[in-house]
Amino acid sequence: MGRSRSGGAENPGDVEAAQLRIEEKERINVIQSYSHALKGFSAMLTQQEVDVLTKDDEVVSVFRDRVLQLHTTRSWDFLEVESGLGSKRAHHKASNDVIIGIIDTGIWPESPSFSDKGLTAVPSRWKGTCVEGFDFKRSDCNRKLIGARYYTTSSNGVHGLAFSGSPRDTVGHGTHTASTAAGATVNNASYYGLAQGVAKGGSPLSRLAMYKACSLGGCASSAVLKAIDDAISDGVDIISISLGMSSVFQTDFLSDPIAIGAFHADQNGIMVVCSGGNDGPDPFTVVNTAPWILTVGASSIDRNFQSTIILGNAQVLEGVAINFSNHTRLESYPLIFGGDAAAEFTPVTEASNCYPGSMDTRKTAGKIIVCVDSDPSVTRRVKKLVAEDAGAKGLILIDETEKGIPFDSGSFAFSEITNSVGALVLEYMKSTKFPTAIILSTIDVEQFTPAPIVAYFSSRGPGGLTESILKPDLMAPGVGILAGAIPMENKETTPEGKKPSNFAIKSGTSMACPHVAGAAAFVKSVHPRWSPSIIRSALVTTAKRTNNLKKSLTTSSGATANYHDMGAGEISPLRALSPGLVFDSRTEDYLYFLCYYGYKNETIKSLAGIKKFSCPPNPSADLMSELNYPSISIARLEGGYGGVRTVHRTMTNVGPSNCTYIAQVDAPKGLGVKVKPESLFFTRRGLKVSYQVTFDGKGAGKGYKYGSLTWSDGAHSVRTIFVVNVI
Repeated sequence: MGRSRSGGAENPGDVEAAQLRIEEKERINVIQSYSHALKGFSAMLTQQEVDVLTKDDEVVSVFRDRVLQLHTTRSWDFLEVESGLGSKRAHHKASNDVIIGIIDTGIWPESPSFSDKGLTAVPSRWKGTCVEGFDFKRSDCNRKLIGARYYTTSSNGVHGLAFSGSPRDTVGHGTHTASTAAGATVNNASYYGLAQGVAKGGSPLSRLAMYKACSLGGCASSAVLKAIDDAISDGVDIISISLGMSSVFQTDFLSDPIAIGAFHADQNGIMVVCSGGNDGPDPFTVVNTAPWILTVGASSIDRNFQSTIILGNAQVLEGVAINFSNHTRLESYPLIFGGDAAAEFTPVTEASNCYPGSMDTRKTAGKIIVCVDSDPSVTRRVKKLVAEDAGAKGLILIDETEKGIPFDSGSFAFSEITNSVGALVLEYMKSTKFPTAIILSTIDVEQFTPAPIVAYFSSRGPGGLTESILKPDLMAPGVGILAGAIPMENKETTPEGKKPSNFAIKSGTSMACPHVAGAAAFVKSVHPRWSPSIIRSALVTTAKRTNNLKKSLTTSSGATANYHDMGAGEISPLRALSPGLVFDSRTEDYLYFLCYYGYKNETIKSLAGIKKFSCPPNPSADLMSELNYPSISIARLEGGYGGVRTVHRTMTNVGPSNCTYIAQVDAPKGLGVKVKPESLFFTRRGLKVSYQVTFDGKGAGKGYKYGSLTWSDGAHSVRTIFVVNVI
């Protein structure tokens, strides 16, 4: 038997012939068949069979069935406040017929977030279904959760993935993302008293359809592609995908099942929103970067989960964590540095990092251990388990990197502090023979500043496949997000004596992605005729680049964020309802993009399922920047004389008639930027007007240059960010 492979889109006849050849040999070989929006199949193939299919001109691509990784209340209120528009959301007449398809680990239908109270009948255009499983009945669906499917694959043995025969969520990831996107309004929601308030999705009136293609170990790419194919056929309006290929394994767009599926979704008028990955803060780590995908980075909100440390000298220090410690001010515990509690023959560096097996329990029992995180290979969860196993009463972790991402330690006392605060703890420990401390139970602090900031884990651009499209597109809340959960007891996180919660607090670009999917659904509910590219443009060009201190957005390190860190900035859903001007892209534009990328004519026609299309003569990679995208990225601009590039854009008026927009350029020092014409006049709504932007690198030093071009008519500001790589 060969490895599981997925065949890309083909002509229907070629698919049937190829599939028949495979089935003739051994019928069980075929795992998935794609027959709705795209034509293809996944199967167990020998290398010889792969070679035969690869040589067929009608076959778009043949690629290994890889494991794709999951990119794992107040956030919506924060976005509304930061938009400067208060609570005007209710003033907009919105439809409840928008359907969001979620591709994830399944759903817990009993969650209060999926109540259908107040919703009208299921839209008549819906073609989907609720597939029953051993623990999931058709009656578990309702007017909110209108569809549920699950996928099993005989490639389980190859990937080590275990898929249950039901749409029910056993992981919690899918329930959380679905409720973030379109969860119903739930009053008095909290996580054991933390983050208490009203929980709701970004588009609480929208409908949900769950496509369970993932398990705890990840997602088989063949199952994800099948889920996208079904979602297109079922009639969803938006697809939210909080998973992706590792940035290390990116090869090209047409060997990526998400990119292939998303292309066909866009071709059918369905917007696809994807998480950009959690491999930050290193550059070139962002994934899901095809231009027909809206790619999302993660940011924080103005809420902090504060875990307070009180030292024996009465000094009060603030850390971050989610813990339900039973420590009180009446009894303190001895402090010990991990390196001072090293077991026999154990390197001090290992004990300092809370390595498994590194502690001498005779030295740690009944004490609070202080560890560092100079070796990131040992996760916070492992360090906490090591401390618990060593009989400790608590753990203080000095960690500059993950300091802003709350770790849930359950009832075990835990607090994560910065290097500067850690220095105070260590200084105190040296100053006295018997250092003591307590770690208080977490409280949540709202109106925290500065916010938002770019999450340290959020994957960064430039895109590894091409620098001619700027990714990520924007960012959204993805740190400490309260949303629906599986109410199942977890010994590591459920507080002692408490019943499992209906809500959980999670972080990741997985959480940011459904925020944007919900925002997109909200925009579409008000503008049902807007295409995916128009909605993307509206969200990107109205994104905010300042925080709640009215200063420029920053990264978790405190540095000013650039557009490879955050895309255009933080989403502002209410502003996106009235963007003024938009950039509209058609399928044909993406086909030309693929020409410029280097794909052959026949491959592109097979992908799109069309017979008539020709790439222009002498296609150049530089022309990828010509795609009518709401941002501009120049992959290479020579410095000195002769380093000039001109790109073109076309804007469509979705605002009032008889309006004039004036251009304003914010360019970095040394980079020449000229716009022609400098003003655009629109006589009517729907009118398209083109302009060009010329970049001159003769006065600029080498490296990436970040700037923006804003068109304004006094009522609307349409901001196009740009990045130019001067070589």
